[in-house]
Amino acid sequence: MSGAGDTSALAPTGDEEPLVPREAAKSTVWSFFGFRASDIDQKDVICKECHRVVSAPKGNTTNLFNHLKTHHKQKYDECMKAKANAGPPNPRQCPAPTQTTITATLHRATPYPSTSQRHAEITDAITFYLAKDMCPISTVSNKGFKSMVKILDKKYVIPSRNYFSKVALPALYEKCREEIEREITTVEYFATTTDLWSSRTMEPYMSLTIHYIDDDFTMKSRCLQTSFFPQDHTGEAIAQGLREALASWSLREEKQVCITTDNGSNVIKAASLNKWMRLQCFGHRLHLAIENAMKDPCIDRAVGICKKLVSSFSYSWRRKKELAQAQKELKLPEHGLKTECPTRWGSRQAMIERVLEQHKAISQVLSSDRKSRHLLPSWQDTEILEAIYKSLHPLTEFTDALSSEKYVSVSFVKPVLHLFTSSILKVNDDDPELTNTIKTKILTYLEEKYKDPETQDLLNLASALDPRFKLRYTSEDRVAPIQARLMSEMAASLSMEQGPSDGGTADRAEDDAPSTSKKKKTLGSFFKITERARPTHPPQQALATELQSYLQCADLDSEENPLDWWREHQRVYPRLSKLAKKYLGIPATSAPSERVFSTGGNIVTCLRSSLKPESVDRLVFLAKNL
Repeated sequence: MSGAGDTSALAPTGDEEPLVPREAAKSTVWSFFGFRASDIDQKDVICKECHRVVSAPKGNTTNLFNHLKTHHKQKYDECMKAKANAGPPNPRQCPAPTQTTITATLHRATPYPSTSQRHAEITDAITFYLAKDMCPISTVSNKGFKSMVKILDKKYVIPSRNYFSKVALPALYEKCREEIEREITTVEYFATTTDLWSSRTMEPYMSLTIHYIDDDFTMKSRCLQTSFFPQDHTGEAIAQGLREALASWSLREEKQVCITTDNGSNVIKAASLNKWMRLQCFGHRLHLAIENAMKDPCIDRAVGICKKLVSSFSYSWRRKKELAQAQKELKLPEHGLKTECPTRWGSRQAMIERVLEQHKAISQVLSSDRKSRHLLPSWQDTEILEAIYKSLHPLTEFTDALSSEKYVSVSFVKPVLHLFTSSILKVNDDDPELTNTIKTKILTYLEEKYKDPETQDLLNLASALDPRFKLRYTSEDRVAPIQARLMSEMAASLSMEQGPSDGGTADRAEDDAPSTSKKKKTLGSFFKITERARPTHPPQQALATELQSYLQCADLDSEENPLDWWREHQRVYPRLSKLAKKYLGIPATSAPSERVFSTGGNIVTCLRSSLKPESVDRLVFLAKNL
């Protein structure tokens, strides 16, 4: 039974790890105690006699003396005798500090105060890491993370996870929101995208992203919200939710040029109720066009066999191993098979392309198994898959190119549709009949969906303001109306800048004002009068000259960035450059909102399924905008 004041515990046994002495020890009692070599911080004090762990907080020796006195009386007497003979320490006999003692001193360095600048900098960096990389807040409590931070800076003490969740992250959100509010306050025109999504826990959310071109002609994109939307997803509810979202950011609806959405009937109705110009997502529209062209019994059969084939490899590690071996023998690319995802654009084409690429390896694996031979596509099925691949392969690259948020995309829609008609989807006598049928169906569907006059005018305006295309892809009967529309908007922009006309009243008032002292006229004053008397061109004529000068200048190379061109020529074409900011910032697809929900899916994981909606909104906002 332990004596009073003894706080010892039996140390784990099983390995005879040698004990090392305490670094920079002064008391004689330390000669009877030591530390494991692996205990770098020297936290667990171990008795050399009984190998018990004795508590000695901050190097206090009281418990060590009590332990010897209670359990090792003879050693206690030796210790006290050595202590009496040692006497007061002689400063001249103190050894010089070694690297080991310096390191030990650093180990026991005083932690940074929570109010210090260094502590705040490290805490802010950890907060940024949690938000930007979508890490669980519990990361700060993980042993591995704490050990890493301890190695990087031993004087830093990580705050609790509650501090990050209730103080640090909300503060970072408020700071980021204030910066974005200041940024978008000066925006003259903007476009938006929106979409609806359900999380892993089936909670509905609605996203809203804003897109605009700033004064330096740089494309900007911001995620404004991923708000909880428990109402019925009717057109009326969505329309109200979108209006409230814009109002919460003090964005005026009249500054919104266009909203890009998918083809959901409720979203279409919401845009109509709000009387907003809406552009259909090019990616969704092309995906639906391909789905429409695939409605054929022969295609359904071939694609169905392809899906079963891929599935048989997806759920069998043995077949995956045999496929990899066959790829090496046949010197084929060591690629895995791809599975079709109904909601992912181009996934069917990617699945078919990979099956055709690995057809020989797949045949070698399945032909050796009697139970799986029926999964091999017949030669008729292979011909159908090849026809599908030949017709769809060129289209996927356009969807990817038009889904970017970092460069102009809306002005490409009209040229891409023209390219489809003139070459890519043009019927070719050398192609199989099925390939030509698929091309014709896709092209007919797209022409039908893009024949709306308002959509056509919007796409024509965007292309006209792109110095790479101008009016090249505008039909002849629409050239004059598009030029008239540009003139009208340029005049409206000019009138807004000038404001109410004062008819030169200020100048006359300045001339008529009584002069207190008569000044001698200079030679320059005569030229000033001449400049005032010079006749000015009528505004309409100046605008027409600006437009014609722009249309007649050399086209920009199609690989160049039109925003760079407008940055250099905005002084030459001041009115048209403003219209370029207005229309070229419209995204051609709703991919930005889709990406927001991909971010949301990376945040609301199985381990974080209990996150509250306001926390989801805050974390998605930070991950997308930091």
